[in-house]
Formats: sequence, C-alpha cells, structure tokens
Amino acid sequence: MPWPVLLMARALEAGGSERQLREIAKALDRSAFEPHVGCFRPEGEGQRELEAAGVPVAHFPVASFRSPGAVSGAFQLARYIRRHKIRLVHTFDYPATVFAVPASRFLTSAAVVSSQRSHRDLIPRGYRRLVRMTDHLVDAIVVNCDFVRRHLEQEERVLASRIQLCYNGIDLDVFSPLDVPRPLDLPRDSFVIGVVCALRPEKGLPTLLQAFARVRHLRAGMKLAIVGDGPMLESLQAESQALGIREDCVFALNTGQVTDWLRAIDIFVLPSLSEALSNALMEAMACGCLVVASNVGGNPELVRNGETGLLFEPGDAASLTAALQTFVESEPLRRRLAEAGAKFVRDGFSIRASAKRMGEIYAQLLHSRSVTEPRP
Repeated sequence: MPWPVLLMARALEAGGSERQLREIAKALDRSAFEPHVGCFRPEGEGQRELEAAGVPVAHFPVASFRSPGAVSGAFQLARYIRRHKIRLVHTFDYPATVFAVPASRFLTSAAVVSSQRSHRDLIPRGYRRLVRMTDHLVDAIVVNCDFVRRHLEQEERVLASRIQLCYNGIDLDVFSPLDVPRPLDLPRDSFVIGVVCALRPEKGLPTLLQAFARVRHLRAGMKLAIVGDGPMLESLQAESQALGIREDCVFALNTGQVTDWLRAIDIFVLPSLSEALSNALMEAMACGCLVVASNVGGNPELVRNGETGLLFEPGDAASLTAALQTFVESEPLRRRLAEAGAKFVRDGFSIRASAKRMGEIYAQLLHSRSVTEPRP
C-alpha cells in the first residue's frame, strides 16, 4: 500500500512554491505515495487542477496565527492526519511551516518536513524567528538549490544532515520551443528583450530598464517586455518614462499566457538582487530563450557563464549592458547558447526528475524514522 503524505502551503495560486507543490503532488509515484494537499485558501484553478488529477485538497481556515482559529485549525489538521493515516507532512512555504510543523510534531506521529526555497532575509522578521524555531522540530528541510543549502548551513547553523536538496522541476511538455503567433502587444518583426516575474524590489528590474535604454539603439524595432504584476509596476512605468524608453516598453499582466510570451522573447533577462532557483529562468531556457541573469543565489546553478547563458553582477547596469550588446550583435552566439540552455534544462530539471528525487527523500525518512503507527 502507498504511504499517505500531506503537502501544504498557504494557498495554491500565488507563485513558484505553490506551483511546485501542485506539480510534485501530481507527479509523485502513486504506487509508493498517496498525495494529499492542504492549504488555508484552496479556491481557484489550483484546487480544480489537483482534484482533476485525483489529489484531495483539504482546507484549514486559518486567517491569523494570533486568533483562536489557529488553535482550532491545528487540531483540525491533527484530526485530518490521523483520519487519513498521513505518514509525512511537508510544508512548502513559511506560513504553512509556522502553522503545520508544530501541530504535526506535537499532535501526531507523522514525519515532518519543511522547505526553504529562498534566502531567509526575504521572510518577514516576525515569521523568520518562528521558522528558525521549526528547524529544530522537523525531520528534514528540503532546499531547491545548493545556494540555499549553503545559506542554511553557514548562516542559519542548520545541521547538514537535516538538509535535503531537491531541485525545482518544470513540465517540459508545456515549456518547450514552438513557432506560435506572438502576443498582440508585440510587433511581429520586433527584437524582444524581456522578463516574466513578479514585480517586486528584489527582482532588480530598474537595472534592466537602465541597460535597455543603453542598447535599444543597436537594432531597429527593439522592445522590452516586462510581464507580471506587483507593487513596483507603477514605479517601473514611471522610470521607463523618465529614461525616454516608454514607447518601446511593453508592460503586460501575467494572465496565464506565460509560454506565449517566453516564445516571443529573444533575450530573457533575470536581474534579481536575491534569488534561489528560479522557475522563470528554467521556463525561459526550456522555451528556447537565450538567458542573461544576475550572479546571485541559485542563478549560476542554471546559467553556466558562456555555456548556457551569461551572468552579470547584480545591480550593475553597465555589466548587463555589455552582456546584452554581445548578444544583440551576434545571432550565432545567441542561437548556440540558447540551444545549450534548453538542453541543460531538459536533461536535468523536469518535473518528473524533481518528483522522483522528492519521493526518494520521503521514502528515506519514512523507512528510517521510528513511527508508532503501522504502515497502512
């Protein structure tokens, strides 16, 4: 009989961690695992997607950890774990970790696993302290790149034996090069530099605007596509106006047409100031984009400088300008590195490979940890 496991996040729709949870839940080996998903806000396409794949979704209505509902939610979670004979609980983001790790550890006999998918400086201060407390309660912490593993070991003083590496994976049937019509916002014959990401400060997008302003004269019809939404949208639009490039910038909401945009981008730029292992970068590479990324976090684990793309120093518009100029002026170089990047992602970063690795982590914990309940 397969082991019942519960994967948890705050919501199912928000971003990369939530998407990884959904993909892992769907791709786990059903002969070995029976996946369940739990969250605070289950509404939307994510819930329908999971249920269509035969993965039950449990709702734990916790609006605030300071409310009585958090206590009742913890007991509701424990009852769910016992009722479904869940043998392992895995949290994918910090709100789920703060809620579900203590409840699972103290109220059930399930193995408990948390995730760290970014540098902890990005976690709000109050949550950060609580997440650090959970480090001592879990059986393992899953990280999505070697950069985060080193961060936990060297800066957070987490035992190396407690850290497990599982790279993100993407659906290569969805993200692949295809000759399809461009989004209507892009002229048919334009040369496109672009990015698809959340428009947040840590993404370093002003650096991209500044570099584009310096290279757009190199080729007629060049456009900058910034696809996404977030708190920096208005300030980025204002900066593009101040730089005199507003007419050549396309700001588009990420409305589910990610692959259409990626297939229209000639050079994908990820100028992050902080990053772990970027799903957006992998998706761009898989779709055939040439990629340029800041030399931070997990980016160098995907972008091997001069082999699968180019790296530049974070926040350095001059360094990014030089990289863009190199690629704008050399189509053979763009094609060679783009093909190498696509192959690199296809060979090592499929969702199948990620789910297989996650299953190995789960199986190792379940076989090695003493449990009080028999296997179902």
